[in-house]
Amino acid sequence: MLKGKKIVLGITGSIAAYKSAYLVRLLVRKGAEVQVVMTPAAREFITPVTLSPLSGKAVISEFFTANSGLWHSHVDLGLWADLMLIAPATASTIGKMANGIADNMLITTYLSMKAPVFVAPAMDLDMYRHPSTTHNLELLKRYGNHIIEPASGELASGLEGKGRMEEPEQIVAQLERFFSAQLDLKDKKVLITAGPTYEKIDPVRFIGNYSSGKMAYALAEACANRGAQVELISGPVSLQAHHPAIHRTDVETAAEMYEACMHYFSAVDVAILCAAVADFSPENPRPSKIKSNIEGFGLSLKPTKDIALNLGNVKKPGQVLVGFALETDNEIENARAKMERKKLDFIVLNSLNDQGAGFKADTNKIKILEPGGKVLDFPLKSKQKVAEDIVNHLITKL
Repeated sequence: MLKGKKIVLGITGSIAAYKSAYLVRLLVRKGAEVQVVMTPAAREFITPVTLSPLSGKAVISEFFTANSGLWHSHVDLGLWADLMLIAPATASTIGKMANGIADNMLITTYLSMKAPVFVAPAMDLDMYRHPSTTHNLELLKRYGNHIIEPASGELASGLEGKGRMEEPEQIVAQLERFFSAQLDLKDKKVLITAGPTYEKIDPVRFIGNYSSGKMAYALAEACANRGAQVELISGPVSLQAHHPAIHRTDVETAAEMYEACMHYFSAVDVAILCAAVADFSPENPRPSKIKSNIEGFGLSLKPTKDIALNLGNVKKPGQVLVGFALETDNEIENARAKMERKKLDFIVLNSLNDQGAGFKADTNKIKILEPGGKVLDFPLKSKQKVAEDIVNHLITKL
């Protein structure tokens, strides 16, 4: 599962850094391409001279290579990698990652990373269970990072307890399981709608909503990362899709999104309707700008076509249709009624009453409702992590 994968291995200043040599060797033997990035403190424990022959690449530690003028781009590394692994990760580095303190090449690489990030803590037991470390690890989890729990045993201090970096063989096994799971949508085609729609009033004004598209774009990346070909039908947003398996179609109005969905739906295995589509549009949009001094101006609205309802009516056996519901009151009852009326296989419920959820936020808090009454409740997480939860549930329906 690691053959051909590009992995950035971050090494920090811990006695466990000696294990990094074994880790590099195991990854390379599995067919991975490994680029080592070290903190200055890590070089006190293991040298680049040891690691470079094992990885087959020059080790990166500083922004510039001395006497050569070579600039190492943390942005390029963030785009290059399929995965970043920080092992060992000290309490200091974990704190910097959690709080965005970009004072070395490793942290700037982490902050630029587009790929999943795995963190293998290594420290003494009291440092590991200190409230600040616990808090920082929780922050990293909320950001969507994967924490490889340290093992218990004899520590460098001579004490016994939890804090030993997990053994290289176990770390590699976790990475293999991760990449194996990432292919569970291989050969599947997924349609995802994203963002708001703009319903034109005149050439400069429109009816819209606050949707940023962040949840849908996270879903598109999550599905593509797990092997799917994704048709992303996007309303007007400022986001970009990065995975090459995502084909993006830009639309503006609810009518355009309806036409695009009807065009693609018959060829896909799954449709996830995450866009905040307008329910009404102006009946007679003006061809020129409406002047502000006009008196008695009224706006006549007409209903837009219901995308979910129409897709539900033409859904074929084996196709999975997923909807979203954003509610402010009677949330579960309203979401369940929508699911049943539109023949959805499950619906994802957001509540505007939950702090940190809904439009524009980087986090979300969801419930997944199924036909038959089952409700799955999830805590507040990053939208990337929420996307993984939704895709994991989707897999059970395929």
